[in-house]
Amino acid sequence: MFTGLIEEIGVVSRRSGSDLAILAEAILDDVHEGDSIAIDGACMTVSAVNDAGFVVQMSPESQAHTTLSRLRPGDAVNIERAMLAGARFGGHFVLGHVDNVGRVHSVQDQGDFSLWRFQAPSEVACYLAPKGSVAVDGISLTIVEPAADTFGVAVIPETLRRTTLGNKRPGDAVNLEADILGKHIYHYLKGSPPPRGIDAEFLARHGFV
Repeated sequence: MFTGLIEEIGVVSRRSGSDLAILAEAILDDVHEGDSIAIDGACMTVSAVNDAGFVVQMSPESQAHTTLSRLRPGDAVNIERAMLAGARFGGHFVLGHVDNVGRVHSVQDQGDFSLWRFQAPSEVACYLAPKGSVAVDGISLTIVEPAADTFGVAVIPETLRRTTLGNKRPGDAVNLEADILGKHIYHYLKGSPPPRGIDAEFLARHGFV
């Protein structure tokens, strides 16, 4: 499990079959074979560690449903080690189970902030709620103005500095993971009759029934 607070920007050094080698520095003092580690928000297992970085193995599922299969040597990636039970918990609960690939829709400067909008496939968009959480390439962000197939997030300069988001442009692909709490509630409501006092027409209009 992760928090969506990126620890380091790594660089892809090699791709060979299912192996993906990542150059890193800051996190290497506590990375070991068998550890879970998030690469652009996708949970991977470390298969080898050396003085310059580490290697993960991408399953066919990860290659088919994340952006990892598109990575090439020289590409920058967001890295986060699995959370520690006794550490401060920022961000939100991120499992590293990418729901699907979305795209950058637009970027609008708003003074010190910038408003980013992303296109989201329907299987992700249905879980997104105003002021809810979403992981974009592993970055914990707060949702603004979700629509049928897009959503916005307000991004501060520190986030752009510490992650790869600042390198993205409209049309670029990103990994999306909706908040696990929202997904469980959504599926519970879809499988249950409308709770007393809840308008059935409202639930149907939003895809719950």
